[in-house]
Amino acid sequence: MLEDGSIGRAAVPSGASTGVHEAVELRDGDAARFHGKGVRRAVEAVNGPLAEAVVGLAGEDQALLDETMIALDGTPNKGKLGANAILGVSLYRYVGGAGARLLPVPMMNIINGGAHANNALDFQEFMIAPIGAENFFDAVRIGSEIFHTLRATLADAGHSTGVGDEGGFAPALSTADEALQFIVGAIEQSGYTPGEDVTVVLDPATSEFFRDGVYDYAGEGVKRSVEEHIAYLADLVGRYPIASIEDAMAEDDITGWEEVTRVLGSKIQLTGDDVFVTNVERLRAGIRDGYANSILVKVNQIGSLTETLTTVDAAHKAGYTVVMSHRSGETEDTTIADLAVATGCGQIKTGSLSRSDRTAKYNQLIRIEEELGSQAMYAGRAAATVRGRAGWRWPGSEVVTPCLSPRRTAGGQAGWGMIDMEWPAR
Repeated sequence: MLEDGSIGRAAVPSGASTGVHEAVELRDGDAARFHGKGVRRAVEAVNGPLAEAVVGLAGEDQALLDETMIALDGTPNKGKLGANAILGVSLYRYVGGAGARLLPVPMMNIINGGAHANNALDFQEFMIAPIGAENFFDAVRIGSEIFHTLRATLADAGHSTGVGDEGGFAPALSTADEALQFIVGAIEQSGYTPGEDVTVVLDPATSEFFRDGVYDYAGEGVKRSVEEHIAYLADLVGRYPIASIEDAMAEDDITGWEEVTRVLGSKIQLTGDDVFVTNVERLRAGIRDGYANSILVKVNQIGSLTETLTTVDAAHKAGYTVVMSHRSGETEDTTIADLAVATGCGQIKTGSLSRSDRTAKYNQLIRIEEELGSQAMYAGRAAATVRGRAGWRWPGSEVVTPCLSPRRTAGGQAGWGMIDMEWPAR
């Protein structure tokens, strides 16, 4: 609450699949309450030391607010007060400025596996991205049509159409091939062209099944070495319209990250989640050593808005793409929708076309698009322009001509820059 009576409200999400390098989400650890998952300690931190520290500060000085709270915590991972406490105080300021008008391509989770579902799929998320839509509303419509077509085809095949943590279906499948065949079929049956109108995005969440130096595909009953795992991903990219893979390698398999970037980095978007955890220093290590070409941004991974924006800016300056993201344990808060437009990142990952905690973000983006009117721009195929690769494409597509890409200008606002490259079809 500000002294002029203005009130803001924020809700901080949680994650089921979390990286070991993330900021600490402070829980009570009292097994007698909420199975140890209570947040009284975080609430006490907000109402006690954090409130005392920020009362009297200027509400519009976001950097000072965050610096004050980070200094008060005094730990590198916010383990004293908890990132879930600090972020709740940090979240509610509009940051986009007059230049914010780019609506992101949504990555829509339509099949769940891994830690997000009770099935044998080793990969955690299978998503679609409606890159050929005319605007954001049209993208949501296309995604919804494919989602419900998929529901019908899964039901016809005798599968359950119950949903996982992020609203995607959780059928009893055991291989990525099975899931991808259903998805490509649903795209085609909905009247769209895979790889042109709609591309596929994967999140294997490989840190969850990387053990003793190998990738243990328990659902398939196969163990793959680092080299075999990369070859398997490359094979999938060659056979399906996959434009982006998140967490292609485990968080601490840096040698694997360097190799997968060498093999696939000029073909698709390789997004780092667990390996970067929205931490600018970890991102700079990736930029320096040449692994990944994109970063997933989760505000609660780092714990403050200022640190998040610093990371986004570093990614833009290095030519890495940015994907604004939700968490598996989401809330009805729609802040990430505003942040996706405010930062001009051009991509958002916020779950499926079911569950109100997911659809709330889509609805907010539709409202933003309506409010912007003729000034609104949909990122579309230009969203995933990265170093060495022009725009959204997959290995079976034709020449991709130079395209406009959202990036940060010297003034800090989202702008447009020409990528002067052209890549021939292979």
